[in-house]
Amino acid sequence: MSTVLIGEILAVAMFAATIGAVMLGYPVAFTLAGVGLAFAGLGMAFDVFDPAILAALAGRYFGAMTNETLVAVPLFVFMGVMLERSKIAEALLTTMGELFGQLRGGLGYSVVIVGALLAASTGIVGATVVTMGLLSLPAMMRAGYDPKLATGTICAAGTLGQIIPPSTVLIFVGDILQGANQRAQMELGNLSPDPISVGQLFAGAMLPGLALVGLYLAWILFKSIMDPRSCPPLEMSAEQRAGLGRRVLVALVPPLLLILAVLGSILAGIATPTESASVGAVGAMLLAGVRNRFDRRVLHEVMRTTLNITSMVFVILLGASVFSLVFRGLGGENLVHDALASLPGGAFAAVLAVMLVIFVLGFFLDTFEIIFIVVPIAAPALIKLGVDPVWLGVMIGMNLQTSFLTPPFGFSLFYLRGVAGKLVRTVDIYRGAIPFVALQLAGLALVWMVPGMATRLPERLFAAEAQAMPMVPDSVAPAAAAGSPVSDDFSDLFGPPQRGVNPPFLDDFSGLFPDGRSQPPPDPQD
Repeated sequence: MSTVLIGEILAVAMFAATIGAVMLGYPVAFTLAGVGLAFAGLGMAFDVFDPAILAALAGRYFGAMTNETLVAVPLFVFMGVMLERSKIAEALLTTMGELFGQLRGGLGYSVVIVGALLAASTGIVGATVVTMGLLSLPAMMRAGYDPKLATGTICAAGTLGQIIPPSTVLIFVGDILQGANQRAQMELGNLSPDPISVGQLFAGAMLPGLALVGLYLAWILFKSIMDPRSCPPLEMSAEQRAGLGRRVLVALVPPLLLILAVLGSILAGIATPTESASVGAVGAMLLAGVRNRFDRRVLHEVMRTTLNITSMVFVILLGASVFSLVFRGLGGENLVHDALASLPGGAFAAVLAVMLVIFVLGFFLDTFEIIFIVVPIAAPALIKLGVDPVWLGVMIGMNLQTSFLTPPFGFSLFYLRGVAGKLVRTVDIYRGAIPFVALQLAGLALVWMVPGMATRLPERLFAAEAQAMPMVPDSVAPAAAAGSPVSDDFSDLFGPPQRGVNPPFLDDFSGLFPDGRSQPPPDPQD
């Protein structure tokens, strides 16, 4: 048996062993690193793995810790947790519920809209689902909503933070795609590939995220028409409606200003995602201070929560570095590329296969686990097949969003179950998520059929940024003035001198004054 075949068999076995160990409940970070090192030892025993590859681990670890793009992750987490403590979500839910509650399905509309606003300002699924579950679920149950529709709407609206920027998922996907694109392009012979940035992925995810919001609202509208008893209107007295406009304005302005500062600066090219994340963190503290909810105790809680979440994610990232290095050293990356390239249907079938794998893994694994295991393996192979990296990143982000809703390990379902108490049954939560999973798959299919939804906005925004300092090609460079030493071919040196025919070149620097303030010199023959 050839060494190449042995290495590929070990690579497949390593992937299967990792998935199995994670499903058995072992910690993901240590599973990734431990299984990777174990199979590295097996590879060395069979003489199919070069131990020198592991020498790159220190560089990868240091590179992850000093990666400026990844600095945005703890800053966005800090911003989200601080906004949760400032009760902005509570104020939004209350006022939006009063604003739309008198419509049939109005409370559902308000939950989706607030979920979109919180996604664009916090991006933390757990905090959003818990907050809306505590505040909206009791109100929806008192109004007579179908428990399945109420719980499904809350869980789905909470997951919008995974696709609507700023999203920590998109930050990691963008960072991985950047390296995968460079590696794939160099293997294809392109030594100067166009860079892929997190900002491009943020811009690409805007329209698909808004499309999902529209699909959710359309589903609630459909339910309100076909099954009016599932989402009755909310009865409000005249006293409750008094001053509603002012309350809505007060609740909406702060998060909208924060969204404008964070997302606007990224999409306008004013700031990088990391810089805008720092603006968002400071803005969240200012909003908390305005609401008199910022003190030393709150700051300590927010910093501690940020540290816990960030440490968890980065430990998984470091474990995934070991896994990916060993997988590539065993020849797994070439195996994946050959397998995807050999599928009937070309790039279409390859992307479909990867999307199916991500969707199935979402039933059992966390979002970050799927990102660090699947994306580094599959992305280079798909890019070499001609798949647009930005479009691929948006598709992966939308697909990963469904992992929060798919049983048995959908985390949004767990978050809501933890705060719902006896208001709803667990089976209602699971059944309520099914229509919204179907809506997310419909949104995924829409972006697939209309790829411009994910690529047109980045092309416009970042193409304009690239043209800010255009480079003049040689073919259109301005020609030197006649007689200039730059364009002199010295042909006059080989002919007899003639009076006035070959005058010395005299530069009057008229090119410095395009408005005509300088006149050409007089002709020596005059």
